[in-house]
Amino acid sequence: MIEDVSSRGLALVGVAAIAGGLLGMAAVPSNRATTMTGGMDAHVHMMGADAGEGATARPTTTVKPLSCEKLPNVPGHSITTALVEFPPNAYTPRHRHPGSVTAFVIKGTLRSQMEGGPAVIYTQGQTWFEAPGAIHSFAENASAIEPAELLAIFVAEDDCGPLTIPLPN
Repeated sequence: MIEDVSSRGLALVGVAAIAGGLLGMAAVPSNRATTMTGGMDAHVHMMGADAGEGATARPTTTVKPLSCEKLPNVPGHSITTALVEFPPNAYTPRHRHPGSVTAFVIKGTLRSQMEGGPAVIYTQGQTWFEAPGAIHSFAENASAIEPAELLAIFVAEDDCGPLTIPLPN
């Protein structure tokens, strides 16, 4: 069930693209976050951000790296899998990633926007792709009461380093 978020001042742009059969294949912006340190056992809390003029601070998003493996057929690159948890009303600000990213919504409803594109609503089972260097304007949990989660798969240069690079708003 998609919550009516219009009372929170959020536009529901891009829903027609999903309903029109794209099923999450549209590229949308990725969330901005703090860099990851502390190896594969680290939990990264993305920085909360102001959702707009007069808005109060919102809950943060947590990134839990699950694995990182060198790609034997692509020398110098690794694939990292991470669980991204969005508490109710969570928001992640502008950021980019060091490589390619595929996101798969495990539960809940997420609203996301890539720079230059419309905001898009994604629900359980839908995916999106972010090209290397693409700027993710924001990502947020569209629900103020239900949590959301996504599985993020990153392909980047070896070292299993930072998964997100924060950018100024």
